[in-house]
Amino acid sequence: MKKIYKSILLGLSLSIFSLSVTSCNNNNEENKFIESDNDRVFYEIFTSSFSDSNGDGIGDLKGICNRLDYLNDGNQTNGSSLGIQGIWLTPIFQSPSYHKYDATDYYTIDKTLGTKDDLTNLVNECHKRNIKLILDLAINHTATNSEWFKNFVKAHQNNDTESKWYDWYTWSNDTSDTSRAWKKITNASHYYECNFDSSMPELNLDNASVKDELLNVAKYWLDLGVDGFRFDAAKYIYYGDDKKSAQFWDEYIKELKSYKENIYTVAEVWNEDGSIEKYAPYINCFNFQMAQSEGYIGLAARGQAISKYTTYVSSFNQNLKTINSDGRLISFQSNHDTNRVANWLIDENQYKMAANLYLLTPGSPFVYYGEEIRMMGSRGSELTDANRRLAMLWGDGDTIKDPTGSTWYSSGKKQNGTVAEQLENESSTLNYYKKLIALRNKYPLIAKGTYASLSIPGATIGGFRVEYENQTYFLIHNNKNIELSINLSSLGNNLEILDSIGVNSASINNETLTIGAYTSILLK
Repeated sequence: MKKIYKSILLGLSLSIFSLSVTSCNNNNEENKFIESDNDRVFYEIFTSSFSDSNGDGIGDLKGICNRLDYLNDGNQTNGSSLGIQGIWLTPIFQSPSYHKYDATDYYTIDKTLGTKDDLTNLVNECHKRNIKLILDLAINHTATNSEWFKNFVKAHQNNDTESKWYDWYTWSNDTSDTSRAWKKITNASHYYECNFDSSMPELNLDNASVKDELLNVAKYWLDLGVDGFRFDAAKYIYYGDDKKSAQFWDEYIKELKSYKENIYTVAEVWNEDGSIEKYAPYINCFNFQMAQSEGYIGLAARGQAISKYTTYVSSFNQNLKTINSDGRLISFQSNHDTNRVANWLIDENQYKMAANLYLLTPGSPFVYYGEEIRMMGSRGSELTDANRRLAMLWGDGDTIKDPTGSTWYSSGKKQNGTVAEQLENESSTLNYYKKLIALRNKYPLIAKGTYASLSIPGATIGGFRVEYENQTYFLIHNNKNIELSINLSSLGNNLEILDSIGVNSASINNETLTIGAYTSILLK
């Protein structure tokens, strides 16, 4: 009998939910928090750009809490909400900048973003929905107005070599090491290291007291209930020294895991795989080779031979597991430091295909806020990262405003619609993401299976053989703009389509699979 599966439907309820701001309250017993599960879809939120709860134009923790039902309403497999199971908050600590990657005080939440009680409430409400919440920690540098740095400066001005602050930051007698950036300490004869900016002095991670204090910072927030951390600029702990930086993370992560066994940690090591391999034995790292316009995801979505994508994912994952049996693929397309996907992947069908490619992979993929509505934003000729971090487009009266320095709208650039508008459109990207993530959540094999690149004789499409709990499955992608038919006899007998997702349909007649353009299927 011929079986046809309309990929748009997926057997999932569309269930357009109300966009109105809801209170933080969810008591779904079926959505029990599973602390040991780290194979989750995460959602990166640029905290001050997401949702404003008090009318000051700045996103805050209460605003995020009010939007939790949009992200996960407790029903993660029926597509009624986005269905994410993890949230990464960009830095929330006291800081002089809008981006907050230069902390003044690691123990205090910036007053523009909320309070400790607000964070506690957000964590509790996340856990009711089986969402893990991780904080962004930039621990290689602070702000110059930090009390730590003020004490460091004072110690050098007074030549107080006995002060515990004297070696709290990296310093030098001169600037002869030109591989690093230096700034003269005011009214002193020494220079402090500042590789990112003169307003961001580098902490001295050779100082045991500094290491201990940074461990105390992490433990403080773990005690409050957060589930882990994203570590910014992880390869710059020791500037230009991957080996020494990796050794730091080995010690640091071991300490944190001994304190909280199932902590979620991920590091930004913005480099090629050869560099990431130095860190992978100790901490999971974002996969930058798959991201951005010339990454494996984007190229495959635009029609490059799918075998290049599947071979890379399979070999990367296999290599990762030999380095670290607990390692996992951390895929993404864009984040707050890169141009948004919608700026370089214009065709909406290819955009949806790209989502299939990385959300239907093992491990823990990360979605950048607004990606689900094809939000646009790029650094552009104005050279401002603020354009990559624009206010979320809710379309329901949220008072959130764009960050300082953004020029996107003043230069006449457009967007692809708001959340409110896309919820009313059955074929919108938002509704597509909801169904796609629901499919992933429905089948644990997608996140936890063992993947091997699949070669189908005579076929121009491809995918993966997935082994999970002694069962074999096949995940097949048609990344072309035409319908294709292939013979499945080389894969086995009596194969059936478990589910499909795409802009077209798929069917099996005898041993012939017909799969529409930009469509993915799960076979067994």
